[in-house]
Amino acid sequence: MDTTGTFFLPPQNSTVASDIDFLWDFIYWASAAFFVILGVAIFYFIIRYRRRRQGELTTGVAHNLPLEIAWTVIPTILIFFVFVWGFKGYMKLHIAPGDSMEVKVTGQKWFWSFQYPEGASTVNELVVPVDKPVKLLMSSVDVIHSFYVPNFRVKMDVLPNRYTELWFEATAVGDYDLLCTEYCGKGHSEMIGKVRVLGEREFNEWLESAGGMGEGMTPAEYGAQLFKSKACNTCHSIDGSKVVGPSFLNLYNTQQMLTNGQPVMADENYLRESILNPQAKLVAGYDPVMPSYQGVLKDQQIDALIAYIKSLKE
Repeated sequence: MDTTGTFFLPPQNSTVASDIDFLWDFIYWASAAFFVILGVAIFYFIIRYRRRRQGELTTGVAHNLPLEIAWTVIPTILIFFVFVWGFKGYMKLHIAPGDSMEVKVTGQKWFWSFQYPEGASTVNELVVPVDKPVKLLMSSVDVIHSFYVPNFRVKMDVLPNRYTELWFEATAVGDYDLLCTEYCGKGHSEMIGKVRVLGEREFNEWLESAGGMGEGMTPAEYGAQLFKSKACNTCHSIDGSKVVGPSFLNLYNTQQMLTNGQPVMADENYLRESILNPQAKLVAGYDPVMPSYQGVLKDQQIDALIAYIKSLKE
């Protein structure tokens, strides 16, 4: 298993990465070899059959049957060989082992959310155990996204109104980049997450604590944690600065002007509605780009976020 990476590719950190890289290397070097062969042949023909004097004609040979057969059959054999090799790899990538741990993945503008069977949920951070196959059941709530982890060599489109599947088995503990590789709007470049791979004991401890939903914290403290973990900080500031969405500083119980020219009081009901149905009341001066957190946040988490927003006062 490659742990250093190459000029072209990052380190191999999944059980399928080495097979994919082997095929990639074969195609790359075969293409490079043919590029050199054809380049040399072109220069040879330019020199060999150049016109040496005015009115001189080249040879009258119209074709060479053995040569034509060779440049047709050899590439055909190589293409068929690569197809069979690639198809075997494709089937391996798309049939998850029977003992895989399943995680529900939802893509939306512009973050990833993950739901575990035990009840835990995360945003932009997929936490998995090392040396354990993980099956991802993925869907989108808006447009096409694409789930890609370079170190694992796995990528799959995430589509609205249907499920796609992907699986991997991480071979080393660590944090790995998670990217969206399908352009999904102006926040596409910010749709960046992490795959956090833990040892088995550490993962079980994390899974137990992740279902605790803020145990030992006040609602405002838990809300502050959710503000970061659920990616609210990518669009909302807490210092009064204007970013994608309104700042949360001094927001609670203030009058906001909507795009329809009507005022609204930013009380608890308004905040809750804006989290679950953000397009219902749009604040003037901001684009309607906030996704719904319906199904992403539980009631206790919504209450904690509201408590945190209420605490943000100068």
